[in-house]
Parts: sequence; C-alpha cells; structure tokens
Amino acid sequence: MTAFFEWLSTLSPWLEIPILIGAFLAVIGLLLFMIEIAPRSGRIYTVIRLAACVLLPLLVLWVLQSYTWAIIAAGALGLVFFWLDYRARAGSGYLFQLVGFLTPALLLLLVGLVVPLIQTSVQAFMNSRGTAFVGLDNFAWIFTQPQGIRTVINTIAWVLIAPVVSTIAGLAYAYFIDKTRGEKYYKILVFLPMAISFVGASIIWRFMYTPRPEDQEQIGFLNQVIVWFGGEPFNFLAADPWNTLFLIVVLIWVQTGFAMVVLSAAIKGVPSEQLEAAELDGTNAWQRFINVTVPSIRASLVVVLTTISIASLKVFDIVRTMTAGANNTSVIANEMYTQFRSFETGRSAAFAVILFLLVMPIIIYNARQLQKQKEVR
Repeated sequence: MTAFFEWLSTLSPWLEIPILIGAFLAVIGLLLFMIEIAPRSGRIYTVIRLAACVLLPLLVLWVLQSYTWAIIAAGALGLVFFWLDYRARAGSGYLFQLVGFLTPALLLLLVGLVVPLIQTSVQAFMNSRGTAFVGLDNFAWIFTQPQGIRTVINTIAWVLIAPVVSTIAGLAYAYFIDKTRGEKYYKILVFLPMAISFVGASIIWRFMYTPRPEDQEQIGFLNQVIVWFGGEPFNFLAADPWNTLFLIVVLIWVQTGFAMVVLSAAIKGVPSEQLEAAELDGTNAWQRFINVTVPSIRASLVVVLTTISIASLKVFDIVRTMTAGANNTSVIANEMYTQFRSFETGRSAAFAVILFLLVMPIIIYNARQLQKQKEVR
C-alpha cells in the first residue's frame, strides 16, 4: 500500500484523481459483487466464494506488504470462513454462521476496546514511566491541584449546559417550523453547521471572538458590533470564567441542527388524532405541546440528550483549537492529551478513567431506556 501511494505521488494530479476514484469504485464494486454472490447456491458460486475467501485476504495482505506467514494465516482464515459458510448452507446449523460472522467483530471489539480499557485502567495507577505502582496518587494529584479541579468542573459545565440548550433550541425550532411554508429551507440553515467539523467550527468562532485594539479595524464580528455601539473590543476567550461558556456556544451551534432533525422527525410521527382530541377538549397550543407532543417524543428526547451529553463529555477539538486550555478553559479530554504530551502517562490515564466513569452513567441510562421501549413494544 505504501508503494502504491509513493507511485501515485509521482503522477500528475490530473492522473491521481481518476486513479483514486477508480480504486474507490473498484472496492465498492467488489463489495457489492460479494454481497450479491454470497447468498446464491450452486457449484459455480461455491467455487467463487472459495476463491474469494482465499485469494482476497492474500491479495490484501500482499498489498499491505505483510510477512509471509501472515499471508498464509490469512489464507487459512479464508478457508475456515468458507468451511463455516459451506456447513451453514448445507443445513448444519445456525451456530456455524453465528460463530463465523461474530468472531471477527468480537476480536476487533476485544483488541480495540477491552484491551485498551484494561491497559489504561492499569496505567492510571502507575507512575509516569509505567514502571512502579503508585496507587491513587495520580487521582489525588488531579483532585488536589486547582487546575485539575477546574478541569473537572469545566467538563461538568459542558455536559450540563450544552445538551440542555441544544435540545431545547432544536425542539423549539422543530416544533414552530413544522408544516410551515419553506420548512425544508429553514431546516437546512440550522442543519448546515453539522456539516462542518468541530475544528472548522472552532476556527469560525475564533474569528468571531477575535479582538483587536480599538484604533484598528475589527476582524471579529462580535467585537465589530460592540464597536458600532460605542463599546471597546472585548477578549471573549480570556474572560474567565465566561470564556468556557463562550466555547460551549460553539458546540450548541453545531449540535442544535442534530437535535432539530431528530426531534422534527419524531414530531411528525405524533398521531394527529391525539392532537385533534386534545384540541376538542379545549386545550390551548401550549397544553397540547406539553401533554401530547412531548410525551409522544420522549424516546427521541432521551436519545438526543444522551448523544449530545456524551459528545460534551468527550469534547476536545473545540477547546484545543480555540484556547488549547488556556485561561482556565481546559476539559478532561484536552488535559488528558496535554499530560500525555508531557510524558505523564499515568496522569493522562487517570484523566481517561475519570472521563470513562462520567460517560458510563449516561450510557447505562440510555441502554435502560431502550430496553424499556422494547418491553413496551
């Protein structure tokens, strides 16, 4: 693969683009071909599946320039999958399919999630070099240093403010523009920030907040407005503790579109008969909204709140791009990265464990809500 990209870099840009597009289309076509071929029965398709299960892993590993034994192992793995698939198609039981198709996913889950979780948890109780057990010293350092306490408080502020404001704004917008003329255009305007990465949104808002001396032309829109009204330029990102709130605004701006789309779809699913019955009972618009609409979309509200809450807990790009944690704006994810760059792996792992413990209650609550919905259905 490295050789391929090195060779590609030597070509003209006018050739690189069609080659990359062609390679992408070839991969997609191959996947679609395998999806169409796999379910069919017959000797010819059995031979095709056998060739694909053996040759494709060999080809991929050869392109990646792996070792010879790795190529042989990939071929053996392809044979195993083919055998499982053949036994399942021959009516030998569902267990073969279950094991055959779940094993790669379970292995990836084990390697990508379980093992790093264990390693990080162990590292949190070790020193910076990972050579000695220090117990709870890393956690004690976090909660005894003013900066560490402020970092945790800032993270909690993010998760308390951003999800609530984003959900309320998205719900209000979705409700008031529902079935109005030009609804799709209004939704596009609110949803557009979702198409921007957190880094891109952070750069945009950093320009919005940028101050310049009073005698110079302002490039920040907000400070330009302040100057127009006779005020002095204000350094939004240095005004502690309000600067954290100004950073939260960026996440709210991005996530409101997500909340609006999900809740708008949920509102459209509210039975009109319920709304009409409530109207006949003499309720006003606010009562219908509180007593009919909101209970009907409760499941969607929970999904939106928990999703944005998790995004708020893990926020890193916005803080790193706009302030890098300066002026008491750091959050756990940013401080975890900062400590890691300072070769304090134990403290970095301790921040990661704290972040994991903060995320877990939200995930458990969301899982329980989904389980309740399944029981009702």
